[in-house]
Amino acid sequence: MTNRKPKENYLINDNSANVDPQPEIDHPTYQASNKLLDKVAIITGGDSGIGAAVALLYAREGADVAIVHYESSEDAEYIAKRIEAFGREAMIIQGDVGDSAFCQQVVDQVMDTFGHIDILVNNAGEQHLRKRVEDISDDQLERTFETNFFGNVYLTRSVLKELHGGGSIINTTSVTAFKGNPELMDYSATKGAILSWTRALASNEVVLKHKIRVNAVAPGPVWTPLIPATFPKERLENWGQTPMGRSGKAYELAPSYVFLASGDSSFITGQVLHVNGGSYKG
Repeated sequence: MTNRKPKENYLINDNSANVDPQPEIDHPTYQASNKLLDKVAIITGGDSGIGAAVALLYAREGADVAIVHYESSEDAEYIAKRIEAFGREAMIIQGDVGDSAFCQQVVDQVMDTFGHIDILVNNAGEQHLRKRVEDISDDQLERTFETNFFGNVYLTRSVLKELHGGGSIINTTSVTAFKGNPELMDYSATKGAILSWTRALASNEVVLKHKIRVNAVAPGPVWTPLIPATFPKERLENWGQTPMGRSGKAYELAPSYVFLASGDSSFITGQVLHVNGGSYKG
């Protein structure tokens, strides 16, 4: 396996320990009912933010979880302990989803450990603030697409043969796929690609034959470690305003991922759930 390395000094470390205030990943009112009992889920970017919130709800619903993450293991180990406290199994796999060989390794390790895979959540992502098109370097463009979109395709390609009889793939797109963001142009483009990929994959003959459902969640502005890693400090005080008057909390996204992974959404595929505080109404 070859590791893809940053070619520029990108700020992509989104370790939760460096974030103030801490992202809210624990859902305060959620009532679990074994909707994912004995399912096995792979969650990329499952060590922090939205991915961590999803991992915790999946465990509360009875699933075992493989957390795929990129850098420091501190956050992943914390989430794994929380999952185990719910009586479920957790495994941690560190690596770069922009590497197709690593994505195959993830699937192989999960199969060796659990024997089956039922849910794939493609959630890993990175973004870089650039005000001018000419400031988007070739290296940045490649990195952003490799992490956000190519990694989505690589892991899906590797996991498809293991998802039989009702598996679910859930992709994290973004409100930027619909509205665009003039300072996150390449990121917006990757999220648009994920949107189209979701719809195309959901209607693929082989995917339909194996009864695999493919959907997406489109978050609006949500406070995660990626935000302070992207925006300068002076931009954070009023960051993420929506018609509801605030940004979202990571745990507010997680129930949508539970719904799309469970039998409650058995007749839903190729769709996008918008969880954005009213910032997009399309």
